[in-house]
Amino acid sequence: MLVHYKCPSCGSDMAFDSETGHLSCDSCGREEHVDTYDDIYIERSFEEDEAKEYQCENCGAVVLTDKDTTATSCSFCGAGVVLADRLSGDLAPVKVIPFTISKEEAMEAFRKWCKNGRLTPKGFMTADRVKGITGMYVPFWMYDLDNDVEVKATATKVNTYTRGEYRYTETHYYRVERDIDVSYLKVTVDASEKLDDTLMDKLEPYHYEELKAFKTPYLAGYLAEKYNYTDKELFGRVKDKIKTFIDSYISSTITGYSSVDYHQKNIRTTQRNSYYVLLPVWMVYYDFDKQEHTFAMNGQTGKIVGKPPLSYQKAAIWFASIAGGSFVVLKTIALLLGGDLI
Repeated sequence: MLVHYKCPSCGSDMAFDSETGHLSCDSCGREEHVDTYDDIYIERSFEEDEAKEYQCENCGAVVLTDKDTTATSCSFCGAGVVLADRLSGDLAPVKVIPFTISKEEAMEAFRKWCKNGRLTPKGFMTADRVKGITGMYVPFWMYDLDNDVEVKATATKVNTYTRGEYRYTETHYYRVERDIDVSYLKVTVDASEKLDDTLMDKLEPYHYEELKAFKTPYLAGYLAEKYNYTDKELFGRVKDKIKTFIDSYISSTITGYSSVDYHQKNIRTTQRNSYYVLLPVWMVYYDFDKQEHTFAMNGQTGKIVGKPPLSYQKAAIWFASIAGGSFVVLKTIALLLGGDLI
């Protein structure tokens, strides 16, 4: 099913505006609040099954999608459409964080980010070779997790002192045990097989207090995908994600010792709740030196992650200047001390 959000004033297609948080009409400028938008202005067209082709009700063109797409735009008229049949039942998100950064703001921030790259090639820094920028809602599973942690370790306190002509080292050994209950709320793991997990992890954190109950108008004008993995399938990943935090918390409870040797560290993680949520991401595709580079921006906070290309010439000059500067400093110190540096 294709869904169009029509303007009550002029009948044109409306899209979600990240600046106002409302549905906005580009033709006449009318704005509609997501929560009060009247369903009578929603136009739907139905297909028999989960086909990869939909007909745009706005211009009649065929909209091509893959099986994971839940929101897209018509390539001919640009109308934002939502594939509502792929957002129902088990595929219906519970929460969404709407975009707060516009496409223009994302591009400007990306250009500034490129120009800050001291070791990037000159052509890259101009940021005028962007192939495309796409605002998309990425599917995530959000977990509330309880952890029962049992720890057994041997710790030492070492004291060194001098008595007369002798230096003594005294070591005391302690048996340390901990039984800890620790919970983590709103831990997210991206559920799309197309997107790089490391890239998505680096976009965090989001301001999760701004999560809203999911409504399809938030997707109008953006690309969105449904999840490829269930919360059960990603449970191992979310456990690995919080392990570092649990280890850090354990260490914070065992302090004041010279050393700690862990004999046993049992972590039993249980899933209290899980929520299917959509989070906003700007994807920037940049073509440089016959290679495509991908960057991502948090569509709520503006955080950019990605690895720009490296100019080996700039890198060589930079390292040479560092080495040369160090040599000058050492030479000056040696002369002041009355010596010389070979």
